[in-house]
Amino acid sequence: MESSSIKSYFFYFATSIIIIAGIKIASEIVIILFLAIFIASIISTLINFLERKHIPKFISYLFVSGGFILISLLLSYIVNISLKDFLSNLPTYQDQLQSVVVKGVGFIESYGYEVDRGTILEALNLNSFFGITTNLLGSIGTFLSKFLLLIIGIAFILAESKSFERKLHIIFEKNHKKLEHFHLFSSNIQKYFSVKTATSFFTGFFVAVMLIFFDVDYPILWGVIAMLFNFVPVVGSIIAAIPAVLLSLVSADLNTTISLIVLYVIINISISNIIEPKFMGKELGLSPLVIFFSLIFWGWVLGLVGMFLAVPITMTLKIAFNSNKETRWLAILMSNISSKKTITKNN
Repeated sequence: MESSSIKSYFFYFATSIIIIAGIKIASEIVIILFLAIFIASIISTLINFLERKHIPKFISYLFVSGGFILISLLLSYIVNISLKDFLSNLPTYQDQLQSVVVKGVGFIESYGYEVDRGTILEALNLNSFFGITTNLLGSIGTFLSKFLLLIIGIAFILAESKSFERKLHIIFEKNHKKLEHFHLFSSNIQKYFSVKTATSFFTGFFVAVMLIFFDVDYPILWGVIAMLFNFVPVVGSIIAAIPAVLLSLVSADLNTTISLIVLYVIINISISNIIEPKFMGKELGLSPLVIFFSLIFWGWVLGLVGMFLAVPITMTLKIAFNSNKETRWLAILMSNISSKKTITKNN
């Protein structure tokens, strides 16, 4: 490698560290900014879809924005009421779970095995099982307290989108290649967020319907959690399933709980591993290693909400790298490439 190239890489590396440090310090503001950009991207896609159906832009804007605000407030109200009721009944659920465990221990002891009941019951605390969920929901509650600021940010981004596009045409008037790169980046970002939001919604919907069918308490709450945690890679679906599975264990029989676990696995695998790749395409896939470390990294930089934003932010960076020939090698390193043929195609 040439010395000038090495110097450039060190410069970019040092600059990245400074930017990340700044993002971490200003995480409360950055979280709102990122969410506003991501949500505005989704809303913009829906508005463009309605415009292609010959619906006036102003009506499309009001319909999509009003629907988003109404659904958000409705879900927030339902989740808040359900969560408060669930936490008030938590001691009862804990007693029921301990009763189930005692029966299980008695069954094991009937075969001649010795089990320390005291240690198991002491360690068995539902608060620890639901701790991660309630903490993350608490972070979401803090975010909802700034909901008005988020809505204002989304409104300004959408209002600025058209003029921003005209500004880009002026800036890159003599460099159409860079303008094409930006359009490719923008279209891929909208494609990713649209597909991910749709699949997350259907994940939550199917989970809620499944829990209603099995008569598990608070199905809407666990459905919303499944929808939100679909954005969290690797561990999201596992964390989202724990509360409903435990409630099923204390309120139903073991066969029902096993059926619930199997259906949870089927729903998540079908949507995450079959439907999402089909609509997104392999070029928008991330390496499992990149997903894992992005979860840790953005969780450290932005806190618990960073876990939800980890994949969207990393995907945004990958699409940005892939939109330029000079940085496409970084996008390839971040990609989930299963064959040499795919690499050649992307090059």
